[in-house]
Amino acid sequence: MKRKIAAIIVLILLCFAPAQAREISLRILYVNDFHGFAEPYKDPGAREDLGGVATLAAEVNRLRREKPTLFLAAGDMIQGHSWANLFRGKSSIDLMNRMRFDAMVVGNHEFDFGQDVLKKRISEARFPVLGANVEGFKDGLKPYIIKEFPGLKVAVIGLVTPDTPQATHPKNVQGLKFLPPGEVVAKYLPELKKQAGLVVVLSHIGYHADRDLAAQVPGIQVIVGGHSHTKLLEPAVVNQTIIVQAWEHAKALGVLDLTLADGKIKSFNGRLEMIKPGQAREDKAARGLVRKYGVRVDAVLKEKIGEAALDLDGEHVRLKETNLGDFLADILRQAAGADAAIINGGGIRAGIPQGAITVKDIYSVLPFDNYLVAIRLTGKQIREALEHGVSGVEECAGRFPQVSGISFTYNPKAPAGSRVKEAQIGGKPLEPQKEYVVATNDFMAAGGDGYRAFGEALKSSKDFSSIGGALTGEKLVYNDAGRWLREIVIDFIRKEKKVAPKVDGRIKEVSQK
Repeated sequence: MKRKIAAIIVLILLCFAPAQAREISLRILYVNDFHGFAEPYKDPGAREDLGGVATLAAEVNRLRREKPTLFLAAGDMIQGHSWANLFRGKSSIDLMNRMRFDAMVVGNHEFDFGQDVLKKRISEARFPVLGANVEGFKDGLKPYIIKEFPGLKVAVIGLVTPDTPQATHPKNVQGLKFLPPGEVVAKYLPELKKQAGLVVVLSHIGYHADRDLAAQVPGIQVIVGGHSHTKLLEPAVVNQTIIVQAWEHAKALGVLDLTLADGKIKSFNGRLEMIKPGQAREDKAARGLVRKYGVRVDAVLKEKIGEAALDLDGEHVRLKETNLGDFLADILRQAAGADAAIINGGGIRAGIPQGAITVKDIYSVLPFDNYLVAIRLTGKQIREALEHGVSGVEECAGRFPQVSGISFTYNPKAPAGSRVKEAQIGGKPLEPQKEYVVATNDFMAAGGDGYRAFGEALKSSKDFSSIGGALTGEKLVYNDAGRWLREIVIDFIRKEKKVAPKVDGRIKEVSQK
């Protein structure tokens, strides 16, 4: 009898015990900073090819079959390589449609072709394009989406770097405001948590900014990041927020597996799948699309124009002087007849391996539609420009200067704004009040990458104007808006035939004294 009573009590307790929450599995696949690199390629000095979107697409298909999946792009997808640039990003959008992306956040380089082109690309996309902190952009950008899975709703909110007005030509973002990411997420988060069991921030603000965002705004469960091209082999966790990023150029596919219950992440596992030619069968549809656009690119760009006697380093242009940076700055200084040249390392987007140089290589190195200008700057303004250029070296910021006619030393450990120690032009110390003619590109002349010295010099000119992005003024010595920088470089290499630039010590790091 006692056993029966005990058994009944157990049954009663089981009947009234709370039901155990059902666990839900979700896989998030992600890429960032594709920049139109559709074909496999080998970085200068690397041992093997990486990348290739046909292989990437096959991996996505395989991983999708295993569990419910959310496929995201963290910005800078439509601009960069000739495969994308010659079609103003349409090739990238066609590819993303084929691969069935669930959402994309707009990156700063999505604005590089102007707002009208971006609106056209968004209209062609069969997936939502997000930008919650972009104010004033009409027709296309959404702040967030709610994606439904069995037993789970996922909110995805998009953020782009607030530095976008400095990272693209100012005319491309005229009339737009880029609001602080933290303020925007904090505003939307209560609303998103009411609608969804998982909140994902799809971010194009950079890894360090992602960490700051997670620390400042509690309650974000996942941040899928881009912009800094960070190779996060496994997830980082800050303030209980999982942060991931998948390097660049389709060389890796990010995989984040989550197990959720009771509206919380119970466990997670993340990794990068390196994408290599031959590691898996290629997706036929993606392969066909890559070839379709590639044929059109090759018809224009396959011409051999010269030969590189050694690798031209475009990988470290945000960190230090490189032979490619010296080479390009020298060409622009010579073309403008200037005393010196300063160009932003972030404007150099690829290197050139030893061997034949084609038109396509130069389009990859200089993908932006920038033209050559030369401006009269005082020695004081030049020093200010150099200070600004090295102020973000620890972040690999694109403003790092590559120079010609200039040599300077700087201490990267000193406070930003007081890092430059000695500076010379033409082998003589920089004179603060003396004017020098400095060649640069129209992007920097308009204040791009935060270079205010050029703009301040121009605005002090008589008859200064920047109507429609065209620059005028008596401080403007050279201005060729009808010829892109890459065309100047192509003509130079055609004439020289063989090039072998070497680093000659124009920029040197020194320790604090």
